[in-house]
Amino acid sequence: MARKAKVTKQKTEKEPRFQKAKAFLNNRQTHTVFGLFLVLFSVFLVIAFFSFFFSWQADQSTLSQFTDKTVETKNLLGKIGAKLSHFFIYDGFGIAAFVIPILLFVSGLYWLFKISFRRVVKTWNWGVLVMLWLAISFGFISDKYVVLAGVIGVEINEYLQTFLGKTGLILALGFLFLAYVVIRFKVTPESILSKFRSKKKEATEKPIVEKPIEEPVIENEFVLEDTTEKESKFEKSVTNLQPTISNFSDVNKTDEKDENDSLLDVVLQTEIKEEEKVVEEEVKIDVEEVGEEESSKENLSEKLVKDFGEFDPTLELGNFKFPTFNLLKQYNESISIDPEELEANKNKILETLKNYKIGISKIKATVGPTITLYEIVPEAGVRISKIKNLEDDIALSLSALGIRIIAPIPGKGTIGIEVPNKKSTIVSMHSVISSKRFQESPMELPIALGKTISNETFVVDLAKMPHLLMAGATGQGKSVGLNAVLTSLLYKKHPAEVKFVLVDPKKVELTLFNKIERHYLAKLPDSEEAIITDTTKVVNTLNSLCIEMDNRYDLLKNAMVRNIKEYNTKFKARKLNPNDGHQFLPYIVLVIDEFADLIMTAGKEVETPIARLAQLARAIGIHLIVATQRPSVNVITGIIKANFPARIAF
Repeated sequence: MARKAKVTKQKTEKEPRFQKAKAFLNNRQTHTVFGLFLVLFSVFLVIAFFSFFFSWQADQSTLSQFTDKTVETKNLLGKIGAKLSHFFIYDGFGIAAFVIPILLFVSGLYWLFKISFRRVVKTWNWGVLVMLWLAISFGFISDKYVVLAGVIGVEINEYLQTFLGKTGLILALGFLFLAYVVIRFKVTPESILSKFRSKKKEATEKPIVEKPIEEPVIENEFVLEDTTEKESKFEKSVTNLQPTISNFSDVNKTDEKDENDSLLDVVLQTEIKEEEKVVEEEVKIDVEEVGEEESSKENLSEKLVKDFGEFDPTLELGNFKFPTFNLLKQYNESISIDPEELEANKNKILETLKNYKIGISKIKATVGPTITLYEIVPEAGVRISKIKNLEDDIALSLSALGIRIIAPIPGKGTIGIEVPNKKSTIVSMHSVISSKRFQESPMELPIALGKTISNETFVVDLAKMPHLLMAGATGQGKSVGLNAVLTSLLYKKHPAEVKFVLVDPKKVELTLFNKIERHYLAKLPDSEEAIITDTTKVVNTLNSLCIEMDNRYDLLKNAMVRNIKEYNTKFKARKLNPNDGHQFLPYIVLVIDEFADLIMTAGKEVETPIARLAQLARAIGIHLIVATQRPSVNVITGIIKANFPARIAF
C-alpha cells in the first residue's frame, strides 16, 4: 500500500510541471517572442550572407580563431555572422542558401499572425527542393567556384555526374524544372492549347480595315465635274416640283452616270493598248560579262613569314648556350627495397586494424625514394572514417615519425597509408632536370619539384599556377625550394623568354645568381646590384613592375588579344608592327624571400603593389613566388592570399 501511495504522489508532482510547460508553450506571448526571433534571425542571416560575398576571402583565415578577441573580421555581423555564412554558403548550398532566411521568415510570420500551417509546410517543402536544385545547377555551371554552389552542391553534382554524365545531368535538371513548373503552376497541355487557340481566335476576329480604292485620273475629268455641277443646280431648281418630275430627274441622272462609266471604260482600254504596244516595241540589251579581278591569297604578314620566316627572339643572343648537366652533382639514386621492413610494416598495420575489428581483404606497397605507400582495400561494411581516425595509433605501432592516411586515394578504390622509409634515397636536381618528362615538357614555365612515390619526376607549370606561395619554419628548406625553381627555369628557358626580379632581404640566400645578371636578371636603370636587398629599392621595383604591367595591358588591348601567349604568337607571325610600339614580351618572375621582413619594414608600401600584381599580372606574364615563415593575416592579407592558389608547405 505504501508503494502505491508513493507512485501516485510522484504522478501528482509530475502532472503540474507538465501542465506548466504545456501552458508556457501554448502561451500567445511565447509564440509572439519566438516569431519575432525567427523574423529578426532571418534578417540577420540575409545581412550576413550579403556581407559574406564581399569579405569571405579576408575572413577565411579567422574562422579557426573564433575565440581570439584580437582577431577581427570584416563581416558586418562579426565572427558569428562570418561563421554562419561560411557554414550555410561555403560548406552548404552556395547562393541557394538565401532560401533559408526566406523559409525562417515565413515560419516567423506563422507564429506571429497564425497563418495556415499547411501553407508553411508547403513553403518549406518547395523551398528545400528549390534550394537543392539551385545548388546542383550552380555546381554544374561553375564547379571551380565553391562559393556559388557550396560544398554540398559541388559534391552532389560530382556524384550525379559519375552516374549520369554531364548530358544526363542536364536532362535531369531540365526535367525537374519542368516538373516544378507543371506542379506548382498547374500547367497542362490542354491549358496551353486553349490559351493558344484563344489568342488565335482574337487575332482572326480583329476588324479588317480596307483601304479605299483610288479612282484613276482621266484626262477629260473636267467634263464629269461640269455635269455634276449642272446636276446640283438642276436639283435645287426642281425641289418644289411634283414627284413625277423628281422621278424624271432621277432617270436623267442615271442616264448621265451610265454615259460617264462607258466613257471611263473607253479611256482605260485605250491606255492599256498603248502600254502593250510600248512593251512590244522595247529594244533588247546585250549584257557583256566582266571578269573578276584576281585577289592575292597572301596578306602582308604571310608574305613576310614566307620571305624571312617567323620572328625568333633568341637570335639576339644566338651564341647563348644552355647550362650543361655536369654542373649538377650526381648521386646514387637507386631505390633500395627492404623486404623485411615491408613485411614488418604490413604486419603491424594489419595487427593494429585487427585490434579495432577492421578487416583487410588486400594490401599493396609502392616504394618511393623517401616514402612507402601502402594501399589497403577494407572488407565490405567498414567505414572509411573509422580507419582515418586511427592515424596516431598506426604511427605508434610502426614507431614512425608520422604517417599520412589518404582516404580514399583519388581515382582508386583504395585507402593509402604513407609511411617514411627508414633509409631514404636522395632525390638530386641532376636526375630531375635530365629526365625526359622535364626536358620534353611543352609547358610555358616548367618547374621540377621532385619525384612522386612512383619515382616519376613531378613537373608543374608556373604560368598555370599563376603565383606560388612557399611557407615553412626557419631551416625547413624554403630557400632550397627557391633555388630548385630558379634552376628549373634556367635549364629550360632562353634569356629572351624569361627575366627574373630577385628580392632577398637576407642578402645571402640568392647571391649565387649574381653570375646571370647580364642575361636573366631585370633591374632598375639606376640600381647597381641586380639582386635587391634594400627595402626602399624593393618599393620602387614593385611600383615599376606595376607600370610595366599597365603598359603591357595597353599593348594587348591594341593587339586585340587576351594574354601574353596569344600576343607573342601574333608577334612571331609578324602580324604586329614594331613601329607601333609592339615587341616580344618575355615572362617576368618576381621572387621574394622572407616576405614577412618586408611587411614589417615597409608595410602598406609593399602590400599594395603586391596585391595589384597578384590580381592582374597573370595574363601579361608577370608571376610571383613569395616565401615566408608563417602566412598569417598580418603578413599576407586575405586579398593577396586569395590570388595564390598554388602553395608549397615545408
